[in-house]
Amino acid sequence: MSILHIVNKSPYEKNSVAMAAGYAKEGDTVLLIEDAVYAAVKAGSASAKLSGLDVSVLGSDLAARGVAEDKLADGVNVVDYAGFVDLVEAKDSVQSWL
Repeated sequence: MSILHIVNKSPYEKNSVAMAAGYAKEGDTVLLIEDAVYAAVKAGSASAKLSGLDVSVLGSDLAARGVAEDKLADGVNVVDYAGFVDLVEAKDSVQSWL
């Protein structure tokens, strides 16, 4: 059973990114939205927690926060709203981490 883990809180404000990363298994995807996109910045303390996981970020939230795609950790996928919907449809369930 695959899960889409959606995180919206900054990794520097709450531990939601770490919690989602701890529960994510092979076949799962972690989707970072809103302030959680900061966790995908390479060489950041939060991006290390996501290493080895399937991670996507919402592109419009990156842009809204002034984070360029070339600043993301290797392997992080950028998705638009249609890609967000595709992830929801592709997984068996969705878990939001608040």
